Amino acid sequence: MRAANTSNPSLWWKLSWQLSLVFVAVIAAVIIGLCVYGAMILSPNVAVEDKISAVLAKAVERDPQGKFRLRDTSELRSLKEQNSGLWYVAATIDGASVSYGTVPAPYAELAHLAHLFQDADIRGSAGTNEIASVENVETAVGEVRILFGGFADKGWPVLAILAGTYPIYVSLIVVALPAIFLAVPRIVRHALAKVSDVARKASEIEPRRHGTRLPVDGIAKEVAPLVIAFNGTLERLESEFQKRQRFLIDAAHELRTPIAIMQTRIDGMPEGQDRRRLLDDVARLAETAEQLLDFERNDQATDLHEMVDLVEIARTAVADLAPLAIAAGYQISFQSEVESVERKGSPFALPRAISNLVRNAIDHGGNAGMITISVSADGQINVADEGPGIPAEHQDLVFEPFYRVTPKSKGAGLGLSLVKQVVTNHGGQVSIKSGSSGTQVVIQL
Repeated sequence: MRAANTSNPSLWWKLSWQLSLVFVAVIAAVIIGLCVYGAMILSPNVAVEDKISAVLAKAVERDPQGKFRLRDTSELRSLKEQNSGLWYVAATIDGASVSYGTVPAPYAELAHLAHLFQDADIRGSAGTNEIASVENVETAVGEVRILFGGFADKGWPVLAILAGTYPIYVSLIVVALPAIFLAVPRIVRHALAKVSDVARKASEIEPRRHGTRLPVDGIAKEVAPLVIAFNGTLERLESEFQKRQRFLIDAAHELRTPIAIMQTRIDGMPEGQDRRRLLDDVARLAETAEQLLDFERNDQATDLHEMVDLVEIARTAVADLAPLAIAAGYQISFQSEVESVERKGSPFALPRAISNLVRNAIDHGGNAGMITISVSADGQINVADEGPGIPAEHQDLVFEPFYRVTPKSKGAGLGLSLVKQVVTNHGGQVSIKSGSSGTQVVIQL
């Protein structure tokens, strides 16, 4: 899971930054579009209005007699040199004016009225293609109205509008961008929350927990088919699993009859080594069939909520198996820290699991030493022997079904697997420690 998280791209991150870029691009497009639209409806002189206003504002003055005039500044000379067709009329609000260049005839009639206009865009005259503008500018001598035209290079109106309107769109961007980069990830995270819930529930599905399905409610319709297909896969797997269970249970049941017949016939044989070997083989076969049946029955166990006494279960298992342990050459003891430890569980599965642990110690403890079964106050059941131990490379595998440390060892390899299954169904844990001084298996419920 960790490797997948590092190698697979994050859908949340991908959607967040892509949607954020889309919103930013839309805002930029709107701003540029408005500027283009403004350039189409505003005067083509908009790009040079600020330029001529700034140059003439610096040149405005009054002579010693108080007469309005324009000084021949270097900026004004440069402007005239760059625009040979330039003309302008600069007028104060009281009507005093100065002019430069050849004013087109259609606008000549307006020259003496320039002081009356604060701002104007004049075009469409039948007598000229020239476009004139009127700008109002603050100067050292007061307000001056400038009627002008004849620019050779009118510049880029769109850029001029962008430069002139930056307080508007910069404020918009300052407000919008944080909102976009904070809101979009939250929206995307909220939209993907159900997918995360489904993924979490999928990771919690246990192979032996039947009927579990992933929720479809609230899932986006683009993702729902994947969830539905996964649920269909679970249903098919569960159906096949149940067929296998029924087959194994039926097979184990069917084996009981011929095994019982074989045991009866062997019991009628004359006493001897062959009879004892056959009895051992039949007993082993019967034990394997019974374990297989228990294994599959426990997989379907539902009686896990009765109150059971772990001390009493362990004490009974020791009492039942003590003769077998003593006959095999062991000493056996039972210890408990308390008189009773009650837990919710199956009164049939738990005794079988503890008996399997004791039988496992008898079968693999080396036929010598002490087998100790103990119960602690916190619900821990410990079965320990003093046998040769289990090699380290096998300790993680002994709880797998049909696994045997040595191929010729007794049993079918279902005992410890059944123990783990029972403990897992009860919400507990089972662990093993083994070395040259013996093996210890611990059940914690």
